[in-house]
Amino acid sequence: MAKKDCYEILGVDKNAGQDEIKKAYRKLAMKYHPDRNPDDQQASEQFKKANEAYEIVSNPEKRKLYDQFGYAGVSSNGAGGQGGFGGFGGAGGFEDIFGDIFDMFGGGGFSSSRRRRGPQKGANLQYEMTITFEEAVFGKEKTIQVSKQDSCDHCGGDGAEPGSNTSTCTHCNGTGEIRFSQRTPLGQIVNVRPCDHCHGEGKIIEKHCSVCNGSGKVRKKKKIKINIPAGVDNGSIINVSGEGAPGEKGGPPGDLYVVLTVEPHTLFEREGNDIVCEVPITFVQATLGDTIEVPTLEGKVKHKIPEGTQSGTVFRMKGKGVANPRGVGKGDQYVKVVIETPKNLSDEQKELLRKFAAAGNEDSHEQRKSFFGKVKDMFNV
Repeated sequence: MAKKDCYEILGVDKNAGQDEIKKAYRKLAMKYHPDRNPDDQQASEQFKKANEAYEIVSNPEKRKLYDQFGYAGVSSNGAGGQGGFGGFGGAGGFEDIFGDIFDMFGGGGFSSSRRRRGPQKGANLQYEMTITFEEAVFGKEKTIQVSKQDSCDHCGGDGAEPGSNTSTCTHCNGTGEIRFSQRTPLGQIVNVRPCDHCHGEGKIIEKHCSVCNGSGKVRKKKKIKINIPAGVDNGSIINVSGEGAPGEKGGPPGDLYVVLTVEPHTLFEREGNDIVCEVPITFVQATLGDTIEVPTLEGKVKHKIPEGTQSGTVFRMKGKGVANPRGVGKGDQYVKVVIETPKNLSDEQKELLRKFAAAGNEDSHEQRKSFFGKVKDMFNV
Protein backbone atom coordinates (compact mmCIF):
# COMPACT_ATOMS: atom_id res chain seq x y z
CA MET A 1 0.00 0.00 0.00
CA ALA A 2 1.33 3.44 -0.94
CA LYS A 3 2.31 5.71 1.93
CA LYS A 4 -0.08 8.50 2.74
CA ASP A 5 0.85 12.00 1.57
CA CYS A 6 2.71 14.11 4.18
CA TYR A 7 0.39 17.08 3.77
CA GLU A 8 -2.65 14.82 4.12
CA ILE A 9 -1.24 13.31 7.32
CA LEU A 10 -0.78 16.76 8.85
CA GLY A 11 -4.11 18.02 7.49
CA VAL A 12 -2.62 21.04 5.69
CA ASP A 13 -2.56 22.32 2.13
CA LYS A 14 0.52 21.71 -0.04
CA ASN A 15 1.20 25.46 -0.06
CA ALA A 16 0.87 25.84 3.73
CA GLY A 17 3.42 28.04 5.51
CA GLN A 18 5.72 26.87 8.29
CA ASP A 19 3.59 28.40 11.06
CA GLU A 20 0.50 26.52 9.86
CA ILE A 21 2.47 23.27 9.51
CA LYS A 22 3.97 23.64 12.98
CA LYS A 23 0.55 24.34 14.52
CA ALA A 24 -1.00 21.30 12.80
CA TYR A 25 1.84 19.05 13.94
CA ARG A 26 1.69 20.28 17.55
CA LYS A 27 -2.03 19.47 17.63
CA LEU A 28 -1.46 15.91 16.31
CA ALA A 29 1.56 15.31 18.58
CA MET A 30 -0.43 16.25 21.67
CA LYS A 31 -3.42 14.16 20.55
CA TYR A 32 -1.48 10.96 19.80
CA HIS A 33 1.44 11.23 22.25
CA PRO A 34 2.12 7.84 23.91
CA ASP A 35 1.90 9.36 27.39
CA ARG A 36 -1.70 10.31 26.62
CA ASN A 37 -2.49 7.01 24.91
CA PRO A 38 -0.75 4.21 26.85
CA ASP A 39 -0.93 0.76 25.18
CA ASP A 40 -2.76 2.25 22.18
CA GLN A 41 -0.96 0.86 19.11
CA GLN A 42 -3.08 2.86 16.67
CA ALA A 43 -2.29 6.15 18.41
CA SER A 44 1.41 5.19 18.45
CA GLU A 45 1.35 4.63 14.68
CA GLN A 46 -0.38 7.97 14.10
CA PHE A 47 2.23 9.67 16.28
CA LYS A 48 5.07 8.11 14.23
CA LYS A 49 3.44 9.12 10.91
CA ALA A 50 2.97 12.69 12.12
CA ASN A 51 6.63 12.83 13.23
CA GLU A 52 7.86 11.58 9.85
CA ALA A 53 5.63 13.95 7.88
CA TYR A 54 6.65 16.95 9.97
CA GLU A 55 10.35 16.12 9.72
CA ILE A 56 10.04 16.26 5.91
CA VAL A 57 7.83 19.31 5.32
CA SER A 58 9.32 21.44 8.10
CA ASN A 59 12.76 21.24 6.49
CA PRO A 60 12.95 23.48 3.37
CA GLU A 61 15.44 21.23 1.57
CA LYS A 62 13.62 17.97 2.31
CA ARG A 63 10.29 19.59 1.48
CA LYS A 64 11.58 20.65 -1.95
CA LEU A 65 12.83 17.12 -2.59
CA TYR A 66 9.54 15.62 -1.44
CA ASP A 67 7.52 17.97 -3.67
CA GLN A 68 9.70 16.98 -6.64
CA PHE A 69 10.12 13.23 -6.15
CA GLY A 70 7.77 12.15 -3.34
CA TYR A 71 9.12 9.89 -0.56
CA ALA A 72 11.83 8.61 -2.92
CA GLY A 73 13.38 12.08 -2.96
CA VAL A 74 14.01 12.18 0.79
CA SER A 75 15.53 8.72 1.04
CA SER A 76 17.52 8.34 -2.19
CA ASN A 77 21.19 8.84 -2.97
CA GLY A 78 22.19 11.57 -5.35
CA ALA A 79 24.65 13.07 -7.79
CA GLY A 80 28.22 14.20 -8.29
CA GLY A 81 30.42 16.58 -10.26
CA GLN A 82 32.45 19.73 -9.69
CA GLY A 83 31.68 22.36 -7.11
CA GLY A 84 31.97 23.41 -3.50
CA PHE A 85 29.92 22.77 -0.41
CA GLY A 86 28.93 24.48 2.79
CA GLY A 87 26.49 24.30 5.67
CA PHE A 88 22.87 23.60 4.89
CA GLY A 89 20.54 24.71 7.67
CA GLY A 90 17.46 22.79 8.76
CA ALA A 91 14.18 23.98 10.20
CA GLY A 92 12.89 21.13 12.32
CA GLY A 93 11.39 22.86 15.34
CA PHE A 94 10.95 19.56 17.24
CA GLU A 95 12.64 20.93 20.35
CA ASP A 96 10.16 23.77 20.84
CA ILE A 97 7.19 21.52 20.17
CA PHE A 98 8.33 18.67 22.40
CA GLY A 99 9.23 21.21 25.06
CA ASP A 100 5.53 22.17 25.07
CA ILE A 101 4.48 18.52 25.23
CA PHE A 102 6.86 17.61 28.07
CA ASP A 103 5.74 20.68 30.00
CA MET A 104 2.14 19.57 29.49
CA PHE A 105 2.95 16.16 31.00
CA GLY A 106 4.86 17.61 33.94
CA GLY A 107 8.43 17.37 32.67
CA GLY A 108 9.61 20.57 34.37
CA GLY A 109 13.28 19.63 34.16
CA PHE A 110 13.26 19.16 30.36
CA SER A 111 14.91 22.34 29.10
CA SER A 112 16.24 23.24 25.67
CA SER A 113 19.77 23.40 27.08
CA ARG A 114 19.43 19.83 28.28
CA ARG A 115 18.20 18.69 24.87
CA ARG A 116 21.22 20.26 23.20
CA ARG A 117 23.57 18.22 25.45
CA GLY A 118 22.12 14.92 24.27
CA PRO A 119 22.96 13.17 21.00
CA GLN A 120 22.69 15.62 18.11
CA LYS A 121 22.45 14.97 14.41
CA GLY A 122 25.37 16.39 12.42
CA ALA A 123 24.99 19.43 10.19
CA ASN A 124 23.73 19.02 6.64
CA LEU A 125 26.16 19.96 3.87
CA GLN A 126 25.56 21.43 0.43
CA TYR A 127 27.55 20.46 -2.67
CA GLU A 128 27.07 22.40 -5.90
CA MET A 129 27.81 20.64 -9.16
CA THR A 130 27.42 21.10 -12.90
CA ILE A 131 26.23 18.27 -15.13
CA THR A 132 25.69 17.98 -18.87
CA PHE A 133 22.32 18.26 -20.58
CA GLU A 134 22.42 14.53 -21.42
CA GLU A 135 23.26 13.54 -17.84
CA ALA A 136 20.24 15.49 -16.60
CA VAL A 137 17.96 13.84 -19.18
CA PHE A 138 19.11 10.23 -18.91
CA GLY A 139 20.60 10.11 -15.41
CA LYS A 140 24.09 8.96 -14.49
CA GLU A 141 26.09 7.42 -11.68
CA LYS A 142 29.04 9.63 -10.74
CA THR A 143 31.68 9.82 -8.04
CA ILE A 144 32.42 13.04 -6.20
CA GLN A 145 35.15 13.92 -3.74
CA VAL A 146 34.04 15.89 -0.71
CA SER A 147 36.30 17.46 1.90
CA LYS A 148 34.51 17.41 5.25
CA GLN A 149 34.83 16.75 8.98
CA ASP A 150 34.75 13.04 9.81
CA SER A 151 35.57 10.75 12.73
CA CYS A 152 39.26 10.60 13.61
CA ASP A 153 40.72 7.21 12.67
CA HIS A 154 43.56 7.56 15.18
CA CYS A 155 41.31 7.69 18.25
CA GLY A 156 38.15 6.15 16.80
CA GLY A 157 36.28 9.39 17.34
CA ASP A 158 36.38 9.43 21.15
CA GLY A 159 39.08 12.14 21.40
CA ALA A 160 41.48 10.13 23.60
CA GLU A 161 45.03 9.15 22.63
CA PRO A 162 45.12 5.37 22.12
CA GLY A 163 46.52 3.65 25.21
CA SER A 164 45.60 6.51 27.55
CA ASN A 165 42.95 6.26 30.23
CA THR A 166 39.41 7.60 29.91
CA SER A 167 37.33 7.55 33.07
CA THR A 168 33.72 8.32 33.87
CA CYS A 169 33.26 11.71 35.45
CA THR A 170 32.61 11.16 39.17
CA HIS A 171 30.82 14.49 39.59
CA CYS A 172 28.00 13.71 37.18
CA ASN A 173 28.38 9.91 37.03
CA GLY A 174 28.81 10.06 33.26
CA THR A 175 25.60 11.94 32.51
CA GLY A 176 27.35 15.19 31.60
CA GLU A 177 24.89 17.21 33.69
CA ILE A 178 24.27 18.25 37.26
CA ARG A 179 20.73 18.26 38.65
CA PHE A 180 19.46 20.28 41.57
CA SER A 181 15.99 20.88 42.95
CA GLN A 182 14.41 24.23 43.60
CA ARG A 183 11.18 24.96 45.44
CA THR A 184 8.86 27.48 43.78
CA PRO A 185 5.27 28.63 44.39
CA LEU A 186 4.32 26.12 41.67
CA GLY A 187 6.05 23.25 43.44
CA GLN A 188 9.46 21.60 43.23
CA ILE A 189 11.29 22.00 39.90
CA VAL A 190 14.36 20.00 38.88
CA ASN A 191 16.96 22.17 37.15
CA VAL A 192 19.77 20.86 34.98
CA ARG A 193 23.11 22.40 34.03
CA PRO A 194 26.27 21.09 32.29
CA CYS A 195 28.85 19.48 34.51
CA ASP A 196 31.71 21.91 35.16
CA HIS A 197 34.33 19.16 35.50
CA CYS A 198 33.78 17.27 32.24
CA HIS A 199 32.16 20.18 30.35
CA GLY A 200 29.09 18.10 29.66
CA GLU A 201 30.99 15.19 28.10
CA GLY A 202 30.42 12.72 30.94
CA LYS A 203 34.01 11.51 30.80
CA ILE A 204 37.50 12.64 31.78
CA ILE A 205 40.21 12.13 29.15
CA GLU A 206 43.70 11.62 30.56
CA LYS A 207 45.47 12.49 27.29
CA HIS A 208 43.83 14.05 24.26
CA CYS A 209 44.33 12.51 20.83
CA SER A 210 47.50 13.82 19.17
CA VAL A 211 45.81 13.95 15.75
CA CYS A 212 42.46 15.64 16.46
CA ASN A 213 43.42 17.35 19.76
CA GLY A 214 40.53 15.67 21.54
CA SER A 215 37.76 16.76 19.20
CA GLY A 216 37.29 13.27 17.77
CA LYS A 217 37.06 14.77 14.26
CA VAL A 218 39.45 15.54 11.42
CA ARG A 219 38.94 16.94 7.92
CA LYS A 220 39.07 14.23 5.27
CA LYS A 221 38.56 13.91 1.55
CA LYS A 222 35.96 11.27 0.86
CA LYS A 223 34.81 9.79 -2.43
CA ILE A 224 31.05 9.27 -2.63
CA LYS A 225 29.13 7.43 -5.36
CA ILE A 226 25.89 9.15 -6.26
CA ASN A 227 23.07 8.42 -8.68
CA ILE A 228 21.64 11.27 -10.75
CA PRO A 229 18.05 10.22 -11.55
CA ALA A 230 16.77 10.73 -15.09
CA GLY A 231 14.81 13.94 -15.61
CA VAL A 232 16.50 16.27 -13.12
CA ASP A 233 16.78 19.95 -14.06
CA ASN A 234 18.44 23.20 -13.03
CA GLY A 235 18.04 23.69 -9.29
CA SER A 236 17.16 20.06 -8.55
CA ILE A 237 18.45 18.88 -5.17
CA ILE A 238 19.54 15.31 -4.50
CA ASN A 239 19.74 14.05 -0.93
CA VAL A 240 22.63 11.75 0.00
CA SER A 241 21.61 10.42 3.39
CA GLY A 242 24.25 10.21 6.13
CA GLU A 243 27.05 11.90 4.18
CA GLY A 244 26.95 15.23 6.02
CA ALA A 245 28.95 16.30 9.06
CA PRO A 246 29.33 13.75 11.90
CA GLY A 247 26.92 13.91 14.80
CA GLU A 248 27.63 15.01 18.34
CA LYS A 249 27.64 12.72 21.38
CA GLY A 250 26.70 9.64 19.42
CA GLY A 251 24.14 11.38 17.20
CA PRO A 252 23.73 10.37 13.54
CA PRO A 253 25.57 12.22 10.76
CA GLY A 254 23.80 14.88 8.72
CA ASP A 255 22.92 14.61 5.05
CA LEU A 256 24.62 15.87 1.90
CA TYR A 257 22.47 17.94 -0.47
CA VAL A 258 23.70 18.09 -4.07
CA VAL A 259 22.40 21.17 -5.92
CA LEU A 260 22.48 20.73 -9.70
CA THR A 261 23.26 23.17 -12.49
CA VAL A 262 22.66 21.84 -16.02
CA GLU A 263 24.86 23.01 -18.90
CA PRO A 264 23.04 24.34 -21.99
CA HIS A 265 22.89 22.17 -25.12
CA THR A 266 24.02 23.28 -28.57
CA LEU A 267 20.82 22.06 -30.28
CA PHE A 268 18.12 21.59 -27.67
CA GLU A 269 16.33 23.75 -25.14
CA ARG A 270 14.22 22.37 -22.33
CA GLU A 271 10.79 23.56 -21.25
CA GLY A 272 9.71 21.42 -18.32
CA ASN A 273 9.78 17.86 -19.64
CA ASP A 274 9.53 18.98 -23.27
CA ILE A 275 12.42 19.51 -25.68
CA VAL A 276 12.45 22.32 -28.27
CA CYS A 277 14.77 22.65 -31.27
CA GLU A 278 14.96 24.57 -34.54
CA VAL A 279 15.67 22.83 -37.86
CA PRO A 280 16.55 24.81 -41.01
CA ILE A 281 14.92 23.75 -44.29
CA THR A 282 15.22 25.06 -47.84
CA PHE A 283 12.66 27.07 -49.75
CA VAL A 284 12.14 24.12 -52.08
CA GLN A 285 11.56 21.66 -49.19
CA ALA A 286 9.00 24.02 -47.63
CA THR A 287 7.23 24.59 -50.94
CA LEU A 288 7.12 21.04 -52.33
CA GLY A 289 7.33 19.09 -49.05
CA ASP A 290 10.02 16.61 -48.09
CA THR A 291 11.12 14.03 -45.51
CA ILE A 292 13.93 15.36 -43.34
CA GLU A 293 16.12 13.97 -40.57
CA VAL A 294 15.45 15.55 -37.16
CA PRO A 295 17.91 15.22 -34.24
CA THR A 296 16.41 13.93 -30.98
CA LEU A 297 17.89 13.00 -27.63
CA GLU A 298 17.90 9.36 -28.74
CA GLY A 299 19.31 9.86 -32.25
CA LYS A 300 18.05 11.03 -35.64
CA VAL A 301 14.50 10.27 -36.77
CA LYS A 302 12.76 10.93 -40.09
CA HIS A 303 9.93 13.47 -40.13
CA LYS A 304 7.64 14.48 -43.03
CA ILE A 305 7.39 18.16 -43.95
CA PRO A 306 4.08 18.75 -45.78
CA GLU A 307 3.82 20.79 -48.96
CA GLY A 308 3.44 24.54 -48.39
CA THR A 309 5.01 24.57 -44.89
CA GLN A 310 5.58 28.11 -43.62
CA SER A 311 8.67 29.31 -41.78
CA GLY A 312 8.15 29.07 -38.01
CA THR A 313 5.76 26.11 -38.18
CA VAL A 314 6.13 23.86 -35.12
CA PHE A 315 5.73 20.10 -35.31
CA ARG A 316 5.18 17.87 -32.28
CA MET A 317 7.03 14.57 -31.88
CA LYS A 318 5.23 12.69 -29.12
CA GLY A 319 7.28 10.95 -26.42
CA LYS A 320 10.63 12.32 -27.59
CA GLY A 321 11.12 14.57 -24.56
CA VAL A 322 12.39 14.05 -21.01
CA ALA A 323 11.21 11.35 -18.61
CA ASN A 324 9.25 12.63 -15.63
CA PRO A 325 11.48 12.38 -12.50
CA ARG A 326 8.55 10.85 -10.61
CA GLY A 327 8.50 8.01 -13.14
CA VAL A 328 5.15 8.94 -14.69
CA GLY A 329 5.07 9.71 -18.42
CA LYS A 330 7.47 11.46 -20.74
CA GLY A 331 7.56 14.85 -22.43
CA ASP A 332 7.44 15.61 -26.17
CA GLN A 333 9.82 17.24 -28.64
CA TYR A 334 8.72 20.33 -30.56
CA VAL A 335 10.48 21.02 -33.85
CA LYS A 336 10.33 24.53 -35.27
CA VAL A 337 11.23 24.68 -38.96
CA VAL A 338 12.92 27.82 -40.26
CA ILE A 339 13.21 28.46 -44.00
CA GLU A 340 16.77 29.40 -44.84
CA THR A 341 17.26 32.09 -47.50
CA PRO A 342 20.05 31.02 -49.88
CA LYS A 343 23.17 33.16 -50.33
CA ASN A 344 25.85 33.39 -53.01
CA LEU A 345 23.54 32.28 -55.86
CA SER A 346 24.92 31.79 -59.33
CA ASP A 347 23.64 33.88 -62.26
CA GLU A 348 21.69 30.88 -63.51
CA GLN A 349 19.98 30.37 -60.14
CA LYS A 350 19.09 34.05 -59.92
CA GLU A 351 17.58 33.97 -63.41
CA LEU A 352 15.48 30.92 -62.55
CA LEU A 353 14.15 32.66 -59.45
CA ARG A 354 13.22 35.76 -61.48
CA LYS A 355 11.31 33.54 -63.90
CA PHE A 356 9.61 31.84 -60.96
CA ALA A 357 8.58 35.19 -59.50
CA ALA A 358 7.29 36.41 -62.87
CA ALA A 359 5.24 33.25 -63.33
CA GLY A 360 3.76 33.49 -59.82
CA ASN A 361 0.33 34.84 -58.91
CA GLU A 362 -1.19 36.47 -55.85
CA ASP A 363 -3.11 33.35 -54.80
CA SER A 364 0.10 31.38 -54.22
CA HIS A 365 1.23 33.85 -51.51
CA GLU A 366 -1.67 33.83 -49.06
CA GLN A 367 0.12 35.53 -46.16
CA ARG A 368 1.46 38.31 -48.38
CA LYS A 369 -1.96 38.81 -49.91
CA SER A 370 -3.60 38.97 -46.49
CA PHE A 371 -0.97 41.41 -45.12
CA PHE A 372 -1.27 43.93 -47.96
CA GLY A 373 -5.05 43.63 -47.82
CA LYS A 374 -4.91 44.75 -44.16
CA VAL A 375 -2.59 47.63 -45.09
CA LYS A 376 -5.04 48.73 -47.78
CA ASP A 377 -7.96 48.67 -45.35
CA MET A 378 -5.93 50.57 -42.76
CA PHE A 379 -5.16 53.50 -45.03
CA ASN A 380 -8.43 53.27 -47.06
CA VAL A 381 -6.60 53.09 -50.37
